[in-house]
Amino acid sequence: MGENEKIRVGSRKSELALIQTRHVISLLKKIHPEKDFEIVTMSTLGDKVLDIPLPKIGEKSLFTKELEAALTTGCVDFVVHSLKDLPTMLPPGMAIGAVLMREDPRDALVLQKDHDKYLLETLPAGSVIGTSSLRRAAQLARKYPHLKVENIRGNLNTRLKKLDELGKYQGIILASAGLIRMGWTSRITKILESDELLYAVGQGALGVECRESDEKTINLLKPLYDVQTALRVIAERSLLKTLGGGCSAPVAVTTDLTRNKENKYSLTIKGAVWSLDGKEEIVEADTCEVEIKDFKRCLTCPYNFQNPSCVKDIENLQKCDVCPNSPIKNPAKRIKLDGVSADVLKDDPHEHCPVSLPIGADFMGKCPYLEATVGKCPVNGAVEGLDVKQCPFFNKKIENIEIKGDVDQGYCGLVKHDEVSVEALKEAQGLGTKLAQSLLAKGAGEVMAKAQSTIHASINVSTSVKS
Repeated sequence: MGENEKIRVGSRKSELALIQTRHVISLLKKIHPEKDFEIVTMSTLGDKVLDIPLPKIGEKSLFTKELEAALTTGCVDFVVHSLKDLPTMLPPGMAIGAVLMREDPRDALVLQKDHDKYLLETLPAGSVIGTSSLRRAAQLARKYPHLKVENIRGNLNTRLKKLDELGKYQGIILASAGLIRMGWTSRITKILESDELLYAVGQGALGVECRESDEKTINLLKPLYDVQTALRVIAERSLLKTLGGGCSAPVAVTTDLTRNKENKYSLTIKGAVWSLDGKEEIVEADTCEVEIKDFKRCLTCPYNFQNPSCVKDIENLQKCDVCPNSPIKNPAKRIKLDGVSADVLKDDPHEHCPVSLPIGADFMGKCPYLEATVGKCPVNGAVEGLDVKQCPFFNKKIENIEIKGDVDQGYCGLVKHDEVSVEALKEAQGLGTKLAQSLLAKGAGEVMAKAQSTIHASINVSTSVKS
């Protein structure tokens, strides 16, 4: 990545993914206004298979595989993920260069308008709650057996549309972070506390994945790295990694980081595993102490710890210079994400490009056809004297990035950061590992194995019926 070279950013095509990607770019642009960024979108397996529950697809890295292929080949420099979609074991040569300040990780209940006076416990018996998450389904079955849980797929727009128009669902459960980022907080009936539903590992956090050997990109991302979020998600990811779970078993967590004195913090994690029907439940919690360097910052500003002027009046709880409309004393109020319109990809001519590009390279750069610099796109009409072999994507040589064979996966994929000691990162990782071992000692492995076996059996039945 040269000094003036365009920085290519990978993203899924969904509206939420683009909002999150553009948010990260907007933060980086404020720090480096001279840099030029370009979004490269692609569809993942999880985006393409919309009529089958996620656990039944039987594939790891449902929402990341194609994006990581683009990273490996050098088609993109970094990729923005919802951290809950990112496996705890990354492909060789990959790393999480930054995790941003976590949005609310809790789940949200969204009810139909004619049911919005109810709560989960007061909904009429037989009410249907839509979710594609085994974690949510198992907890709902255990705590609210009077409700009926059915699968619902699609992006946020689609699921809300199904709730509003199909008449099939009385409510759906979604990650509150996604609704907040989309600007749809008015749709939230209730934020669900951890005693109602534990949340998914990494939920609410954005992770930025890059090549672990790409020091320039890692340094570029450093200002976005939120240490407190990192410690929490390292513990969560370590627990999941040790359990060996994913979307094919009901596993959930909740974490908290509270300051004790000076630079000492208590990191607490609660983890649980359920059977698919929720009847079996294994829950454990544990705490450790970590040390974080003492640096003050505005709680609403995701990049300000590089800007001393931002926190000069923090003791008086005055307004932040960088985000003056956000009072420092209120961590619940965040600056609004830079959004994109709902039809950002509607009628996008790049979607109709006649050139067949390799996997992970759904390129959205300049095109002599689609930018109308030389004539019409072949989709709409032939261009004299020019063929698809002159596509600038193919004229540009893309070198394969050398991937190391023996890769240090860091802290469940996360790189270290100057603002936190290696010891603290190890403590967080060890906490998750220790809790997972406690769960396994109580039989969590057997519960998870039974759930996975049931799911795999249903896949085989589904396949045989179709054939």
